[in-house]
Amino acid sequence: MKKHFHTIAKVTLVLTYLVIIAGAVVRMTGSGMGCPDWPKCFGYYIPPTEHEQLEWHANKTYKKGQVIIVNKTLQVAKSDFTTADTFIKSHWETYTKHDYAVFNPTHTWVEYINRLFGALAGFATLLMAFASVKLWKENKTITLLSFAIVFGMGFQAWLGKTVVDSHLAPFKITVHMVMALVIVAAILYVIYKTSPNKKAFKQHNVFKNVLVIASILTLIQIVLGTQVRQFIDEQSKLLGDENTNLWLNNPTVSFYVHRSFSIIVLLVNGYLYYLLKKQKLNHKKLNWVMGILIIEVLSGIAMANFNFPFGSQSLHLVLASILFGIQYYLILEAFNAKNKLQTS
Repeated sequence: MKKHFHTIAKVTLVLTYLVIIAGAVVRMTGSGMGCPDWPKCFGYYIPPTEHEQLEWHANKTYKKGQVIIVNKTLQVAKSDFTTADTFIKSHWETYTKHDYAVFNPTHTWVEYINRLFGALAGFATLLMAFASVKLWKENKTITLLSFAIVFGMGFQAWLGKTVVDSHLAPFKITVHMVMALVIVAAILYVIYKTSPNKKAFKQHNVFKNVLVIASILTLIQIVLGTQVRQFIDEQSKLLGDENTNLWLNNPTVSFYVHRSFSIIVLLVNGYLYYLLKKQKLNHKKLNWVMGILIIEVLSGIAMANFNFPFGSQSLHLVLASILFGIQYYLILEAFNAKNKLQTS
């Protein structure tokens, strides 16, 4: 398994990004409360597909923890039992972590698939951790970090639970997103350090330091973006999904800050690109950074001026997370560069 560790780490990264993509789709479709409980979904390992499955029925056997909707409240079965001809409240307890009791099959299955991707990524990190044991003698940091990633995934799952329990509290959504990026950075570090064919780069201190600044600015911009997204979510609930042209009629200060901050991000990365060409540094991944930034700006303009075209919000978020990942990998390359180019 040792010789396949680098591949396992790459697969883990891909699966982690799939979780981020799935999370973006959840937000785009408003499916965050599609499963009102955690880790099950309405008390089921495989969620219901019809509202009838969540209604009370006479002479039906219910398992402990199964959920039904009664008078716009979630009722949880206290134990295994079979119902009589009438509803007996003592068999049930009201779900109190929130008061959201709506079943939308599409929202439920979008959120459920998101959780499946999360579980798959979790198993991948566990496999990576076990595989890293073979590297203990060569590089203890890789083994320790691989197991730390497993705990990070567990913490991320717990954060997901708190997001649902809080009925999608904005601060918790932001922390959830930032934690995903921390996990991405940790996996990228593992991938870089175990890469069998590292490219050699010329050292350039200004480029290196500005690259760190650019990555920090990207992270700040992502956090600002989650605040804007929260405002948009509130507007969509208030005005309806059919009135996208009204969502930005009275934007908050965070919208203007986010929009203006994008200019700074673009200028800093533009300066990096200038250094790249002038100093012939060969960090070709910066071309991807510039390409993604252009698409980010265009998608932001589309959302603000063309009433949020379908998928534009998800694209904006996913590309921002990919941008952060590429910038972080560039940092790893730049900080491990040599004064003179040499074959690794």
